[in-house]
Amino acid sequence: MSQHAVITGVSRGIGRAVALQLAARGVTLSLLGRPSEGHEATVAACRARGVRVGSHACDLADPASVSAAARGLLAAEGTPTVVVNNAAILERGRRVQDIEPDEWDRVLAVNLRGPFLLTRALLPAMLGAGRGRFLHVSSISGTIGCPEMAHYGASKWGLLGFHAALSEELKGTGLLSVAILPGSVDTEMLEKTPFPPDMTPEEVAGLMVFYALDAPSAVAGARVEVYG
Repeated sequence: MSQHAVITGVSRGIGRAVALQLAARGVTLSLLGRPSEGHEATVAACRARGVRVGSHACDLADPASVSAAARGLLAAEGTPTVVVNNAAILERGRRVQDIEPDEWDRVLAVNLRGPFLLTRALLPAMLGAGRGRFLHVSSISGTIGCPEMAHYGASKWGLLGFHAALSEELKGTGLLSVAILPGSVDTEMLEKTPFPPDMTPEEVAGLMVFYALDAPSAVAGARVEVYG
């Protein structure tokens, strides 16, 4: 059975690793994100593996942009069987009293509003097909508090709440939702924190590919913590 995965945030880190590993499995890809050298490099690397790859410019914080990207990928690559809500930003170094409201809004717009908008845009087609999996990349910061990153933590806690509610709504539809909660992954984002890396993006991606393609449907609603 053919597979088609939509992935956000593929310019580097976990998103890039997931895209490459899914390409190695022969999965058709729709890669969403802002135009950048990193994004285009991932698109080229996936195409070099011989799979069909669509590249769709998208501002995940903008409802109109997300809707347009969803329409474009549905027309070009078809209904997805896997959606990986991976894109996120981290702005660290400010305590709560010093975080500006627009900074707070910017982090939550990408990290929480974005997954909602993309899921919402693709759900009708996937429900019509009667199959599909949503993978949401949350974080250990969605279970513990970390100083000077309240907006990031709030977005990741919120993503877990969204995942839990979505899981309940998907019961009996043939679709399911899984949340992945990595700890310290060796990425550019981690460099903004005081935490040392405990695992590679490729290790996390390997687990995510399992949940995307191979895990039984009994994993519906799972929250998978990956500490390394």
